[in-house]
Amino acid sequence: MTSLMSTSSSRSVTVARFKPPATSLSLSAALGDQLSTLYGHAQRSEHVFGTPLGPFEHAGKQHHLPRFVYFGPHTSGESPRLAFLAGLDSRDLRPTLALLHLVEQLALRPDIGQSLHLAFYPLVDVLGHLKQVKDRDLTEHSWTLPSTPEIDLIAGDSRLSAYHAFIRIETAPGDDVVTLRLRTTSRSVEGVPLISSEDTEPFPVRWETEFVSAPAAGPLSLGDDLPFRPLDLTLRLPGDWEPEFYREAAASILKRFIIRYRGLLAYGQHL
Repeated sequence: MTSLMSTSSSRSVTVARFKPPATSLSLSAALGDQLSTLYGHAQRSEHVFGTPLGPFEHAGKQHHLPRFVYFGPHTSGESPRLAFLAGLDSRDLRPTLALLHLVEQLALRPDIGQSLHLAFYPLVDVLGHLKQVKDRDLTEHSWTLPSTPEIDLIAGDSRLSAYHAFIRIETAPGDDVVTLRLRTTSRSVEGVPLISSEDTEPFPVRWETEFVSAPAAGPLSLGDDLPFRPLDLTLRLPGDWEPEFYREAAASILKRFIIRYRGLLAYGQHL
């Protein structure tokens, strides 16, 4: 079994026959349909809730940041809290659709995340998606200094919620394998099997671990504003994967990550 602390693990596996990527127009239509479906599930669910952040103002108009919150069965005030982020670059909606698909699975199968408190921010770059700003990538923005209205909202919410870990979905143009990168400011998690090669089958995976003493960007830059040091896990998927395959792969890996994380808690491991 390969833990996330390993720096190697790459398998040569044929995972899909790629098709030309969908147009941004068709992905935008899919986003609207999936959001509508998910809000419907949330209205009927006892565990998933649609709770947008905001409003924030830009160019004289008010906007909201999509957010879904999941409270698994047996969740309490002491339950671990994880935040999932996608759509940090709205020019690629595949991470957003993948995260929404994961939330839908939780709404239909709430036992997956038993005893966990999960928050989902599927479309961080709202203004980019609405064409209010151009060519903006929010993956490396500071979360402590005044940044963009979307990042500022999430940072404020994170200070209140005190998430134990942040999990991001990104696209890696030119890559032909999945990359899982763990960034942390503490070596205390070294050797903890946060995710294993079994959880990523059948996809070839590159494992990376980075210890950062003084992070200036991303959620780890919030460290001094939180009661503990969170983890920052990034799932990066190949840029030439078609949207449907991308969605299923990301949701599958993250669902198994949630199940493993829940299992670690059952054995008394505190991450």
